[in-house]
Amino acid sequence: MKLIETKIKDLYILEPRVFGDDRGYFFESFNSQTFQELIGEEVEFVQDNQSMSGENIVRGLHFQNPPFAQGKLVRVIKGEVIDVAVDIRKDSPTYGEHVSVRLSGENNRMFWIPPGFAHGFSSLEEGTIFSYKCTNYYSKESEGSVAWDDPELNINWGVENPIISEKDQESPLFRDLKSKF
Repeated sequence: MKLIETKIKDLYILEPRVFGDDRGYFFESFNSQTFQELIGEEVEFVQDNQSMSGENIVRGLHFQNPPFAQGKLVRVIKGEVIDVAVDIRKDSPTYGEHVSVRLSGENNRMFWIPPGFAHGFSSLEEGTIFSYKCTNYYSKESEGSVAWDDPELNINWGVENPIISEKDQESPLFRDLKSKF
């Protein structure tokens, strides 16, 4: 497994070693010991989630507030997304900045998003299957969001005429966020 640092501290892209031949391929998608050695901290995942999205769907930007804050290790099983993490840690020098990563069933990349980030993705293909491991359980009372189309964040989602849930259409602007991180 190869670790790639991003422009924001603690956000990492991970590339597994893929072994392929004329029969297909094999790769280790997760190994707790290797993952923790690479990112330099102890992490326990307690929940796995999976979603399927059509083309031009944007989901996010979502987060869980403390004490239910979640770290996420995300990847795409089938299809392709632009995955986005926005730093919402108040004391961070990169507060309000974001990293976008292209994840696909072809490149097998994973993206580690620790607690303190709002997260979302745009689905670039019909039938995209998105998978993520979480470090904490979901809590409706702790959920938060930021507007996916906030002009201050200026995120390029890579889709035209995105399809957005009613809930995500009502998310507040970043400047109105009262971060608990």
